[in-house]
Amino acid sequence: GAAASAGTRYRYRIDGTRALPRSALGMAARRPHGDSVVVDHGAFAWRDAAFVPRPLSEAVLYELHVGTFTPGGTYAAAAEKLETLRDLGITHVELMPLAAFPGTRGWGYDGVDLYAPHPAYGAPDELKAFIDRAHLLGLAVILDVVYNHFGPDGNYLAQFGPYFTDRFKT
Repeated sequence: GAAASAGTRYRYRIDGTRALPRSALGMAARRPHGDSVVVDHGAFAWRDAAFVPRPLSEAVLYELHVGTFTPGGTYAAAAEKLETLRDLGITHVELMPLAAFPGTRGWGYDGVDLYAPHPAYGAPDELKAFIDRAHLLGLAVILDVVYNHFGPDGNYLAQFGPYFTDRFKT
């Protein structure tokens, strides 16, 4: 078959079952029940090579919820406000959970796509642009991640192998 390239949408069919949206490693879900999308992470042109974060002992943190930080609720809209945070003396921006979750707004603690930034906030490259701009302004970015559980709606892990079920105690 043809090679998948950036933007290619895909699903998995395992043992003749219905087509499943993605594995736990899906990179860019259109939504929790939708297709996964191939992302070319090497295509983004980072400009922040000289960035060195301030030591944590000097950190002034600002916890930011992308969906409510601006009226637009997107990575791009939040990036436009980073200079204001820097001018307030903030040194580190902590983003609340970004893993894709059902719906358009939520706290992010019910994520089901650990490696896919929530699509209502923008595309993966828009998240990268937010981080790049933060670094150019001297702001470190910290991600609040939730790896110990998944939300119930859109969680397909059990269909990808018995090791994700209660059958195995690991």
